Amino acid sequence: MSAGLDRTLAALADPHRRRVVDLLGQGPRRAGELAGELGLTPPAMSRHLRVLRQADLIEDTHPAFDTRVRIYALKPGAMDELKTWLERTERGWAEQLAAFRAHLEREE
Repeated sequence: MSAGLDRTLAALADPHRRRVVDLLGQGPRRAGELAGELGLTPPAMSRHLRVLRQADLIEDTHPAFDTRVRIYALKPGAMDELKTWLERTERGWAEQLAAFRAHLEREE
């Protein structure tokens, strides 16, 4: 596994961060909105967002009218490496199970 995939899996290991990803999948949100939906304090939300940013899963922008506000969104293509790894792993499992089934059928 690559370091990027390791960071992605580590970031998604936390249920709060997975929920953030789910919410951002519905559309961009401010940190305060995310914290409110998850019932987290602003400092806790900030820590979770930092981990997701460091894993390169989300990005933030500032609206032109107020640079103090950050809008968070999923980063396009951020899950591509994870998807590829999951597909490859699933294929490997399917091949192994098919071979095992064929073996059992030969034994009968």
